[in-house]
Amino acid sequence: MPFDDLPADPRAEMDRLGIERACVTHALSLYSDPQAGNDALLRLDDPRLVPVPVVVPGVPGASAPSTPAEVLEWGVRLVRLCPERHRFDLTGPVALRWLAELGLPVAIDLDETSPAALRTLAGRLPGLRILVLNPGYRRLRALAELMAEAPGVWAEIGTVNTQRGVEWLAGLFGAGRLVFGTGAPVADDCGPRFLLDHLDLEPADVDLIAAGSLGRLL
Repeated sequence: MPFDDLPADPRAEMDRLGIERACVTHALSLYSDPQAGNDALLRLDDPRLVPVPVVVPGVPGASAPSTPAEVLEWGVRLVRLCPERHRFDLTGPVALRWLAELGLPVAIDLDETSPAALRTLAGRLPGLRILVLNPGYRRLRALAELMAEAPGVWAEIGTVNTQRGVEWLAGLFGAGRLVFGTGAPVADDCGPRFLLDHLDLEPADVDLIAAGSLGRLL
């Protein structure tokens, strides 16, 4: 594990920041063993913690879990993909077959892929809903081009911490395609929470970003 000081339970920090529910992925799934991390994640029994398991599409013996059918048996509403970390081709034939069979929205860190690969993915699977995590603020131009070309792409705003960057995206694409997130506990959670509280948007748009957009995505 690259981080040995992560809290075992995020709920105390959620209470402190006024976050009622959170989509969560197990750090073990991200950085080491997807199957073991998913097993631990799916044992959670708290409606405040919405499980988002990591899926690794692959040929038999090189995937996690073994088949898309196993993912569907979990009953989850969103899965996370890490094509760079787990070394698979996001737009290859195996991943495309898996994602088509799953029919679930996917969350992907922008650093795990590229806008070009995401445009290809969206074009090959036009019904797929894609949530881009941690896009940062230095790649806003590329993110906006991606969102303009692929209407099934949503963006998580936690790292869009440049002046009026979120407002700019909301003006172009609507608050309904922007999702609040923090990346905690690996990333700072106070900054994104402060950003959400100080957006120069109508209250209804802030409410969408805080919770409504994610509900629509799922």
